[in-house]
Parts: sequence; structure tokens; C-alpha cells
Amino acid sequence: MKPNRVKLAVFLLAVTATTPMPAQNGAAIYKSKCQMCHMADGSGNKAMKVPAFSPGASEASLIAITKKGISPRMPAYAGKLTDAQMKSVAAYIKTLK
Repeated sequence: MKPNRVKLAVFLLAVTATTPMPAQNGAAIYKSKCQMCHMADGSGNKAMKVPAFSPGASEASLIAITKKGISPRMPAYAGKLTDAQMKSVAAYIKTLK
């Protein structure tokens, strides 16, 4: 029984180490699409009148805003990013302090 547990542990470790986490993908997307206005730490850009991310914002609300945009400054990303990509960006934003 123990050898099977060891094999399972090694397999899970290998899969975990080689599978990118959504937040990693979200970080790359954030850096290329969002960081210029929202800053690296999510604190917003006062000169551009872009507010900081709300620490209490839900993942669902972040996805909705990303999808629809906020007129006139933030573009809508529906059709430009997949739902999975928007979800990974929202997950990454939740990690920002």
C-alpha cells in the first residue's frame, strides 16, 4: 500500500510543478493589459484618475468589469480575452495588496 502512496505523491508533485496556475497566467495578462493604468500593485493611477482596486471586490465583480469595461476610459475585454483569462486576471488582482 505504501509504494502506491509514494507513486501517487510523486505523480501529484510532478503535475503540480508543471501545470501553470491561473494566477500566473493572470499576472502576465495583467502586466500586458492592466498595469499601465492600474499600476503594478493595483494602487491605481491618480494622474489618470484610475482608482485603486477595492480590497473587498469579489472575483465575479472584477470579471464583470473586465468584460464590460468602464466608459470612457477602460476598454471592454469581452471578445478580446476568454472567460478563463478574465477569471485568471481577477484571481491575480485578488492577490495584490
